[in-house]
Amino acid sequence: MVDLYASLRMNEPAQAIAIGSSAGGIDALSQIIKSLNPSFQLPIFITQHIGANSENYLVHHLDKLTHLRVKEATDKEQICQGTVYLAPPNYHLLIEEDFSITLTVDEKVSYARPSIDVMFETAARAYQQRLVAVILTGANNDGTAGAAVVKEFGGKIIAQDPASAYIATMPQSVITNVGADLVGNLIEIAEAINLLG
Repeated sequence: MVDLYASLRMNEPAQAIAIGSSAGGIDALSQIIKSLNPSFQLPIFITQHIGANSENYLVHHLDKLTHLRVKEATDKEQICQGTVYLAPPNYHLLIEEDFSITLTVDEKVSYARPSIDVMFETAARAYQQRLVAVILTGANNDGTAGAAVVKEFGGKIIAQDPASAYIATMPQSVITNVGADLVGNLIEIAEAINLLG
């Protein structure tokens, strides 16, 4: 039997998961988060494209689906194991090399703030070959430039199978322009994440 996840084997154990999603992402994130093992140990960073005036519905929604701690990221906080951090509306989420979080209101990237590219790029510099970046459904190419930086630093890329995505554009852009170590549906992605942490 072919090992679907063999391509995710890493020279060093994964230390963090970064997930980017846009249109259709709330449903996709819900399926992944509710499938995570209660004992999952790695920090997870999520950038979901949301409106600037959105309430923190997504945090409360995801928190009800998992035994893990789900919270909106705050500026200057230290990253903890087994915690899911969501980028707040209208803020970029950056991962610093001392494993803390910075929030900024810098210019939009790929028309988005929060930007998946910004999160992926900064997480790649902090975690290098110990990062796994996941790109899910979405209607633009946010995440492609960031995925290229993840690859440059030796991290791994998981892309949602475009055929299973609500909108295929975002994962397809990463697959076409950067390449992915694993392309799978949401069940396979959740299983891969569980194996990593």
